[in-house]
Amino acid sequence: MAILLQEAQEWYRDLMDNKSDPRVNGFFLLSSPLPTLAMCIFYAYFSKSLGPRLMAKRKPMELRTVLVVYNAIQTIFSAWIFYEYLMSGWWGHYSFKCQPVDYSTSGLAMRMVNICWWYYISKFTEFFDTLFFILRKKNEHVSTLHVIHHGCMPFSVWMGLKFAPGGHSTFFALLNSFVHIVMYFYYMIAAMGPRYQKYIWWKKYLTTFQMVQFVAIFTHQFQLLFRECDYPKGFMVWIGLHGVMFLFLFSDFYKAKYLNAARRRRQAVKANGQANGLHSNGHSKHLGEGDALLTNGSNTGACMPVMEDEYVKSNGHANGGFKDGFFKEGGVLSNNDAIFNPDSSSSSLHQRKVK
Repeated sequence: MAILLQEAQEWYRDLMDNKSDPRVNGFFLLSSPLPTLAMCIFYAYFSKSLGPRLMAKRKPMELRTVLVVYNAIQTIFSAWIFYEYLMSGWWGHYSFKCQPVDYSTSGLAMRMVNICWWYYISKFTEFFDTLFFILRKKNEHVSTLHVIHHGCMPFSVWMGLKFAPGGHSTFFALLNSFVHIVMYFYYMIAAMGPRYQKYIWWKKYLTTFQMVQFVAIFTHQFQLLFRECDYPKGFMVWIGLHGVMFLFLFSDFYKAKYLNAARRRRQAVKANGQANGLHSNGHSKHLGEGDALLTNGSNTGACMPVMEDEYVKSNGHANGGFKDGFFKEGGVLSNNDAIFNPDSSSSSLHQRKVK
């Protein structure tokens, strides 16, 4: 047993000291995989256990302004990362067919190393997506898909940054950053409330957009199975499998949630004497001051499928009403499940987003 432990330790030291990229040795959190691994494990524990227990006897927090600011920051951050990946190689210097890692210390190579590190850091800032769910007591949306996606990404990116910061697989980060620009911008506008919904008419295309991302990622990676390329095959396969895994997870999640939600929506609209999103007595009716988006008020970040919204008519009765473009706390139920669960509640009114 002692011999096995010694051999394992020697293998680990050889891996860290001789197989890794020496250019990243001084970077924060890059000297050992343990801090990153520990944070990922704690994230999963906090998301599924500790966080919900801490909030169990507390009221959901009102975070509308926080969500708008957070999504705006993430949009800008993602746009900068995307720009840096372009300028570091993908805008004219890199090949989409085969791109080895440039292990030199040239300006362009080091620029790529630096932006790979910032992309790694961005995987931790996305943990706030989950934190906002928990603080607002939207625990039903901290799904297994959500936790797997956010929980495994920092460690996956750490490995790429430690051993191959640049080259072929950074296409994944380039494309993912672009998707995050679009998604976080969408969530920023959605978090502003119902009056801004007309500006995000394109939301119905977002989940398809995400699916195309995954197909592009694994197609780009797996092409190296059929051509010679001086790029680590292990990382190529690892990133390609990420694309395949998330495509299937998203597809199953989307079909289950979207089809069921659409069916319930039709039933709910019919039960309320409405059809096709606010048609009454055969006449079309536009969304106005008395109409409210029936949303779940969640901030899901840029990673999960986006579902269609539902609408209800508010007369400003009882527990709350429409005021200054928003529904007051305690007003209309704010998620699709609330139609069938009278105990559901919302801390604010934002765009419907599902993790």
